[in-house]
Amino acid sequence: MKLKKNLPFAQSLLQTAIAPGDIAIDGTAGNGHDTVYLAGLTGKDGHVYGFDIQKEAIEHTSKKLADANLDHQCTLFQTGHQHITANIPKKHFGKITGAIFNLGYLPGGDKTIVTMASTTIPAIKQLLDIMAPEGIIVLVIYHGHPGGAREKEEILEFAAGLDQQKAHVLQYSFINQVNSPPFVIAIEKR
Repeated sequence: MKLKKNLPFAQSLLQTAIAPGDIAIDGTAGNGHDTVYLAGLTGKDGHVYGFDIQKEAIEHTSKKLADANLDHQCTLFQTGHQHITANIPKKHFGKITGAIFNLGYLPGGDKTIVTMASTTIPAIKQLLDIMAPEGIIVLVIYHGHPGGAREKEEILEFAAGLDQQKAHVLQYSFINQVNSPPFVIAIEKR
């Protein structure tokens, strides 16, 4: 297949936004894959802040970062992503160029612990306030779980309602796949 699947597409968007020395956010650290990826983009002079409410996710991400020798350029918070501005040092406000959220549940974890629009939307709003111009927020929306359809609809409604003078919003999805395929929403700050 020549069309990019969701995660490679999401990564390609982040590559356009994040350069060595930049600041990036992983809003759902999960098993650490995106945090490691972001740390590779920001390089040794940049920094990545990762958020997850689950201790297991923070432990997995910490191990993955240590194994890749990237732990020195990352800070992890065991708290919800709705607390971004309370945890990111103010000196990095205006310097954040990319962020990613994988919405749903922790793969291999407790499937009853899921992301919710009620915390993700405040996180997006905070990021739009503190990101650099042309910074990109990528949301990979997995919605095939209980409550996922509601979260999807609320986030789509929020994203579609963003003022086009303040942000560009893109939806990337495969429309002929079964079983609630995930899709990408990208928000670029103007």
